[in-house]
Parts: sequence; structure tokens; C-alpha cells
Amino acid sequence: MAGEAKLALWVRLEAKAGREKDLESFLRAGLSLVEQEPATTSWYAIRLGPSTYGIFDTFGDEAGRQAHLSGRVAAGLKEKADLFAQPPSVEKVDILAAKLPPGKANKAA
Repeated sequence: MAGEAKLALWVRLEAKAGREKDLESFLRAGLSLVEQEPATTSWYAIRLGPSTYGIFDTFGDEAGRQAHLSGRVAAGLKEKADLFAQPPSVEKVDILAAKLPPGKANKAA
């Protein structure tokens, strides 16, 4: 069921004062890493406010989510702890419904 979005991660990130651009650069660079993760259905790096950022990513199953949690972006978050005003908040969430681009499964189970 590749491409089907059933599970997700919501990660909230708060940049230290003056480190916002560094965090944005880190998040942009993360895209190339998750593009190498076949079990990551979608991945978004977002800015919520002047110093508040987030990552939202989706997976078809728990194995894919766990692979991502032990992957290079997660490791990078730990290595870049100096960017954050507080530790990242990571929440596991279930997807109830999703609209994906054509060619992807559009129904979460």
C-alpha cells in the first residue's frame, strides 16, 4: 500500500533567538534526505510564526514511521540541538482522511 497516508508525525520546533535562518536552512536541506525514504509518503517543513516551525510527514504504516524516526532527519534534529529554544515536540498522529495527488492512494484506512 505504498503511497497511502495512514499515520503521521507532527513536530513543533522553536528556534533560539537569532537562529531562525539557520533552522530554515536545516529544514530545507532535510528535503533531500527524506526524498531517499521510500516509506515516507509526504513531508512538509513549515513556518508557523517568526521563530516557530514544524515538520509534518506521513506514512503508510508504522514500520515506515519508525524507519523515519531512526533516519537522518531525526538524527540531524538531535545534532542541531543548539538551534532550538526548547527540545522539539514530536507527536505521533493517525490520519483520518487525506487528499493526495493523482496516482497516490487517497483513502486512509
